[in-house]
Amino acid sequence: MFRAITEVSVRLVNKYLPSPFVFVVILTLLAFTAVLSFTNQNFSQATAAWGNGLWSLLGFSMQMALILATGHVLAKAPFLARTLDSLASKVKSPKVAIVVVTLVALLGCWLNWGFGLIVGAVMAKALARNVKGADYPLLVASAYSGFLIWHGGLSGSIPLALATGGADLARISAQTIIEAVPVSETLFSWYNLTIVAGLVIGLPLLNMAMMPKKPFEVDPKLMAEEALALPPKDTWAQRIDDNRLLALILFLFGAAYVYGHFSSKGFSLTLNIVIAMFLFLGLLAHGTLERYSRAMEDSAKGLSGIILLFPFYGGIMGLMIGAAEGGQSLGAMISNLFVSWSSTETFPSLAFLSAGLVNVFVPSGGGQWAVQGPIMLPAGVQLGVSPVVSAMAIAWGDAWTNMIQPFWALPLLGLAGLNARAIMGYCLMALIYSGILITTVFYFA
Repeated sequence: MFRAITEVSVRLVNKYLPSPFVFVVILTLLAFTAVLSFTNQNFSQATAAWGNGLWSLLGFSMQMALILATGHVLAKAPFLARTLDSLASKVKSPKVAIVVVTLVALLGCWLNWGFGLIVGAVMAKALARNVKGADYPLLVASAYSGFLIWHGGLSGSIPLALATGGADLARISAQTIIEAVPVSETLFSWYNLTIVAGLVIGLPLLNMAMMPKKPFEVDPKLMAEEALALPPKDTWAQRIDDNRLLALILFLFGAAYVYGHFSSKGFSLTLNIVIAMFLFLGLLAHGTLERYSRAMEDSAKGLSGIILLFPFYGGIMGLMIGAAEGGQSLGAMISNLFVSWSSTETFPSLAFLSAGLVNVFVPSGGGQWAVQGPIMLPAGVQLGVSPVVSAMAIAWGDAWTNMIQPFWALPLLGLAGLNARAIMGYCLMALIYSGILITTVFYFA
């Protein structure tokens, strides 16, 4: 019965889910319609908010492009490619392959979401090359399902914002939190650890149970990374280009920078430091500037989704947070609607569900925190709910609906060479399981 439900989910997604570009345009039209209908903004004000938002994610878009490209280049280094293939070759069963890639992605995303997305995709490709009978779309979907855990892990933007403290925290929390909150009360709270444990135990089993009767296998030759074609070292310029000393010197500069970061800030994995580690380790692994440059040129082919779609998601964020003078934004109205339905017992669960809805339109942890924090936290306090619990409910809601939102899947899909339709049917089942788990835990939080 479960396999039949999964197959129906996959068929529905393949039949009705539009391409990511069409999806973001539909979301834009829905947001425009809702803004004009409910927020007292006129068309000129709404288009201004949308236009200003178009460029709000430019810096972040570059970070995401670098995460994808540097991660892919690192994975293509001959030594690492052989290591991953060696690990994957020890897996003989397609079901075990699904469990392994899910656990690898969960662990990677718990440590750092950007690292986890890349590692999961690379592991999925390695297993597809080595395990006969493994369903490639399910392998990639399993890798993406690990992304569910990110906001309850070490790189979660909301728990890290709580731990940082300062004037921004007091402002966004509407003065309900005026001092830094240690991670022992957020990431290592009983309810957060319970959710993490439920995902680590349940997701691999769920993904394994979705194995189709007729797996979609890919030709291992198509998954193989092609060797880089280098020009012969016939000239002085070409010998300099392929010189190992220059790459080593640059790596040592980068290693000194990364060492200084961790020495002064402890184990603080930021997006920029992960990019730096991918970049400089990739240089070391490829050995020369010429080899690294050519690998980067090849990896950049998968960046089109990020370049095209991220500005439009920025525009949707602009619509969600824009408000007429003296009025409320659409994001605030959605949050307030859920608050009006809440009691002390149900508020954390409903805060989680409202965050999941807002995340479809604002797929950014920082952006969602800015939209919902000033509303949900003081509302929870009035009902007797800890603002820290409310904040973590928002964090998990932000992670939850990523399973039906192709925004974050784009880097992974670009690396895997699949489209969103290929994995979203499986991800819908992960959404249902995780939604039941997280809603239940927050009911008792």
